[in-house]
Amino acid sequence: MTRVLPHLRAFARGLCGRPDYADDLVQEAMLKAWAARESFQPGTSMRSWTFVILRNVYLSDARRNRFRGDYDPDLAETLLSQPAGQEDGLHMGDLRNAMMRLSPERREALLLVGAGGFSYEEAADIAHCAVGTMKSRVARARRSLEDMLGAETQAGGFKAKPRSVSHTEMLDELDRVANQ
Repeated sequence: MTRVLPHLRAFARGLCGRPDYADDLVQEAMLKAWAARESFQPGTSMRSWTFVILRNVYLSDARRNRFRGDYDPDLAETLLSQPAGQEDGLHMGDLRNAMMRLSPERREALLLVGAGGFSYEEAADIAHCAVGTMKSRVARARRSLEDMLGAETQAGGFKAKPRSVSHTEMLDELDRVANQ
């Protein structure tokens, strides 16, 4: 179970966008996995099993808290100010903000397939949907990101990098988070 922790942390951070909340989600998911360890079927993927648990914890928490607004002053401060001369960091911030504006289903799909390295079939199993639905969510998420980042360029924001560079940076960032 400890080998999947970095992957769970990266997935949780991508889902919720807040490192502190992501760590809480991972901790809760690991507690649930430990409590249900007898239900794990040997020979199946521990990583997929724990991702399903994490996803369910996140969705349960989101349903429970959907009417409560979160305000994190530290997070608000970091979003309002950016250090000068850090253009790459700003591009990454633009990508992160665009990711958080995606619907939860599309963001989850993009994180599972794009950053998590799961096949469409594995991601569909984790998300409890059809493979075609997963492919559609990923395609629409990518298109939405391109549109959002392109709109920021046209609106006088930072010039969006080509998709391949942004995608590479996103994967590098998630790998960095997973290895912390």
